[in-house]
Amino acid sequence: MTQTDSAIRRRAASLARPLRQATSRARLLLATKTALAVGLAWAIAPHMPGVTQQYPYYAPLGVLVAMYPTLMGSAKTVLQTLLGLATGIALAALAVLTVGPNWWSIPVVVGLGVLVSGTGWFGAGREYVPIAALFVLIIGGQNADDYSLGYLTQMAVGAVVGLVVNVVIAPAPLTAYAAAQVDALRAKLSLHLHDIGDAISESWPPEHEQWARDSTSVASTTHDVQAALAEADESRRGNPRAMRGRGQTRDVHAQLDALDRIAHHIRDISDSIADTIWDRPAALELDPALPEPLTAACHAVADVIALDDDGSAEVHRARGAAARAVRLLLETVDDRTLQVRRSMGPGVLTAMHLRRILILSGQQPDTDTTTTDD
Repeated sequence: MTQTDSAIRRRAASLARPLRQATSRARLLLATKTALAVGLAWAIAPHMPGVTQQYPYYAPLGVLVAMYPTLMGSAKTVLQTLLGLATGIALAALAVLTVGPNWWSIPVVVGLGVLVSGTGWFGAGREYVPIAALFVLIIGGQNADDYSLGYLTQMAVGAVVGLVVNVVIAPAPLTAYAAAQVDALRAKLSLHLHDIGDAISESWPPEHEQWARDSTSVASTTHDVQAALAEADESRRGNPRAMRGRGQTRDVHAQLDALDRIAHHIRDISDSIADTIWDRPAALELDPALPEPLTAACHAVADVIALDDDGSAEVHRARGAAARAVRLLLETVDDRTLQVRRSMGPGVLTAMHLRRILILSGQQPDTDTTTTDD
C-alpha cells in the first residue's frame, strides 16, 4: 500500500468516525427520548396555571437542558441551569425595580451577568445568567414579573419532564463503549509497535515516516479513552440499569492503566529510533548486528499487546514467542556490548522497554519458554 493510499484511508476513517458517533445506539436512544420529552412538555405547558400558560414555548427548551447522556449529568445540568436562570432573573429584577430597562441599564445588567457567570458556581447553567437577564429586560419589559415567573416555571416543567423520561427510559451504562475504546487503543499500540519494527529493518531513511508521527496520535487516543471511561463511570451513577453490578468498569480501568503505561514505553522507543534514523541531536548509534533481532522483538511484543489476556492457547503461544524474541535481543545486546565495549544505544533502550512492556502485559520474560504463560 502506498503512502497516498494510506493517507486516503486515514482521511476516510476520520470522516466516517463522526457519522458513526452520531448514529450510535446510545445517541439514537437519546434523540428518541428527547423527541418524546419535547412532545410531552409541549402538551403539558398550555395547561399550567395563571400567567405561566402564556409562555409554553419555554417548556421544550427545558427538555433540551435536561436530556443528557447520563442520569447524574441530567440532574446536575438541570439544577445548574435553573440556578443560572434564577440568578439572571434576579439581576434583571434589580434593574427593573430601580432604573428600569433602558439603553444603558440593559447592557450593564448583561455585562454583570457575564461576570457573575464566570465565577464557576453555575457549571452548565452559566450561559443562562446573561441570557435570562436579557430576555427579562427586553421581552418581559413592563410585564417583567409575569414573564420571569412564566419563563422560570416553564423551563422547570420541561426539565422535570426530561428528567422523568430519562429515568423511565434509563440510558444503558457506557461501559461497553469504553471497553471498545480500550480495545481500539490496544490495537493502535500494537500497530504502532509493528510499524516501528518495520522501520528498523527498512533501508534508512525509511520511505514511510507516519510511524514517527503516530506517538502524538497515540497520546491523543489515550486521553480520549480516559475521557470515555470517566463518562462510563458517570453513566452508572444513579442508573437502575447499573444495579447488581452490571456494567462495572473495574477491569476496564485496569486494562487502560496498563495500556497507558505501555504507550509511554512505545513512545520512548519511537523517539529513540527516530533520533537514530534521522540523526537528530539525541541520536545514538545502532549496532549493525541489532536490527534483525530488534525488529523480531518489536513484532513479537506487538502481537502480545494486540491480544486480550483470556488465557487461550493463542495468547500462550504469542507470549512464549515474545519472551524468546526479547531474550534473543538481550543476548545479542550483551554479546555486542562485550565485543565493542559500548553499551549505550537504541538497541539497549528498546530492549529495556520491550521487556517492561511484556511484564506489564502479564509476561515474565526471564522464565523458561517451556513454562512461559502468566
